Order: sequence, then C-alpha cells, then structure tokens
Amino acid sequence: MNWLWAIVVGLVLGVIAKAILPGKQPIPLWLTTIYGILGAIVGNAVAGWVGIRDTPGVDWGRHLLQLAGAVLIVAMGTRLYAALGGGRRRRERT
Repeated sequence: MNWLWAIVVGLVLGVIAKAILPGKQPIPLWLTTIYGILGAIVGNAVAGWVGIRDTPGVDWGRHLLQLAGAVLIVAMGTRLYAALGGGRRRRERT
C-alpha cells in the first residue's frame, strides 16, 4: 500500500509544483507524477539531514521541503524533457 501513497503524493506534489512554476510545463501527467515522487524523496532526505523528519504532530517543515524538492525537479525535468525532444510526435514513414 506504500507504493499507492507514493503515487498519490507524487501526483499531488507534481501538480502543485507545476502550478507554482511560471509558464506552461509541457510534460505529461505520468512524468509529473514521477517528478513529484522524486521531489518527495529529496524533501524527505533534506528533512532528515536538517533534523526535522520525525517531529510530533504535522510535519509542516518536511512537507514544505517535499514541495520545494518537487518544484526544483519539475523545473529541471521540464527543461530536460524539452531538450530531449519530448512531446514531439514522430513522423510516420510511408
């Protein structure tokens, strides 16, 4: 069941990150979800390094770090996706 939560949290973080970033991010929803999952992992790692990973109550600091990680990864990943030609349809040979 943990993988399901990772997908849901990744989707939510990725969509919020796309909304925060200026302009349009031409990446598909599945890639947004993957970037959100990676952002959550980065945010959790940073929270552990700073010492706020396990606190009593709601971990707002950890959640903000997860969102910051998602914003960073969506921003970088969108550029990488565009540089690799993502989103272009291949011409069919006839």
